[in-house]
Amino acid sequence: MSPDISNYSISLPYFDSLTQKFSEGDADALLAFGRHLHWGYWSDPTKADGSIADFAIAAENLSHLITDVAQIQHGLSILDVGCGFGGTIASLNERFSNMNLVGININNEQLLRAERTVHALPNNHIKFLKADACQLPFSDDSFDVVLAVESIFAFSSREHFFREARRILHLGGRLTICDFIPIQAFYRTWKLIEKATKTLVIRTYGSRPVNFCPLIEYKELAKATGFELVQTENITRNTLPTYPVVNSLMRGEGDEETYRATKGLERLSRRGLLQYMILSFQVSSP
Repeated sequence: MSPDISNYSISLPYFDSLTQKFSEGDADALLAFGRHLHWGYWSDPTKADGSIADFAIAAENLSHLITDVAQIQHGLSILDVGCGFGGTIASLNERFSNMNLVGININNEQLLRAERTVHALPNNHIKFLKADACQLPFSDDSFDVVLAVESIFAFSSREHFFREARRILHLGGRLTICDFIPIQAFYRTWKLIEKATKTLVIRTYGSRPVNFCPLIEYKELAKATGFELVQTENITRNTLPTYPVVNSLMRGEGDEETYRATKGLERLSRRGLLQYMILSFQVSSP
C-alpha cells in the first residue's frame, strides 16, 4: 500500500524563523542549527544518542563527508550554493588553507548571520553574496568545485543550475550535491498524483510541493549539461537519526505543520522510498 504523501513537503518554515530564535536565546535551536542547516551523518547510526549535541556533531560530519567526496584540497576556489548560515564555508575555512571560499543564498537573514559569524583564517578568502542559483554572477571557468548541500530541491530549475555550474567550473572541476532521491517506482507514483496534491500542499505549507528528481534523471541531466556522474553515496541509513532530534525540536516549538513535514520525510526514508544521497559530477566536456 502506498503511503499518504499528500502532506509531505521539503519546505520547512521552522528554518525561516531560526534567526529570531537565536536572538531570543534559544540554546537548542542555536546548537542544532546555528552552524549547519542540513541533516546529520553518523558512521554508525546505532550509536546516535538522540541529543542535540550529538546531532550538531553529526551535521559537521556530513559537511566533512560531502567535501571529501568532492575531493577538496588546499588551494582551491569553492562555491557553496544555498550556503545557509555559512556552515560548510566555515568548515572548509577551518580544514584547508589558501582557499577562495564563496557562499551564495537568496535569504538575507541567513547571509547576514554568515557574514557575522564566519571569518576567514589567514591565507583564506571568504565572501558571501545574495544570488540566484540559476543565474550565477560569476565569470566562466572561475571555480574548481561547486557544492549544493541539501539545497538543490529548492532551486527553480535543476537544469539551469547545472548549466550555470558547468559554465563557471574549470575543465575537470566537480559539482557535488546532496539530495533526497526517490526510487524510480515511488517517483512514478508521485508524478501520477502530483497535480492532485499540489493545491493541498501549497494551502497547507505555503510552498511548492516536493521537487523530487530520481537518479536516472540526474544521469540524463549530467550528460546533457557536460557532466559525468562519477561518484554516488547512498547514506540514507546514516542520516536517519536526524529525524527524532529535528522532530522533537519542531514539536517542542509548537510548529505542528513543520513537524508533520519532517515526519513525512522520515516515513518515506524509513520505507526505502526516498534515499539521501551524495552525488558528485565531474566536468566531462569543454
